Amino acid sequence: MLTNTYKTRIEWVDCDPAGIIFYGRYFDIFELATTAMLERALGMKKADYLKAYGIVDHPLADTRARFRSPTRFGDDVVVDTAVVACDRMSFKIEHRLSRDGTLAAEGYETRIWVARDPDDPRRAKPQPIPAEIVAKLTVSDPSS
Repeated sequence: MLTNTYKTRIEWVDCDPAGIIFYGRYFDIFELATTAMLERALGMKKADYLKAYGIVDHPLADTRARFRSPTRFGDDVVVDTAVVACDRMSFKIEHRLSRDGTLAAEGYETRIWVARDPDDPRRAKPQPIPAEIVAKLTVSDPSS
């Protein structure tokens, strides 16, 4: 399955007054890691692939996290992201965020492929993921 590594730094805006990351910010980091992985796999920026495939987004249907070790202001972290399952209209992703080789947080997401409802453009509804996208999500190396 598709994998990607995303690197970032824990900034002051991510932290509480004690300089420890606020737990909700992990979900923001996971969102950025997911986008980076999909942009790499599809070979285009998110704004471009949303338009190219006629979708609204790939919103979360389910998410959770496990917090193992705190990260703090100034820490450089690495997020290893992997697609672990893909079906007709959704895909599952796992994230492993580490600092200096120590696992700090794990994230789990189920995302749905969503387009505008042709009967009511004010609404969105799940759509089948195009076969070429499924192929890119389920390949080990997106450059192949």
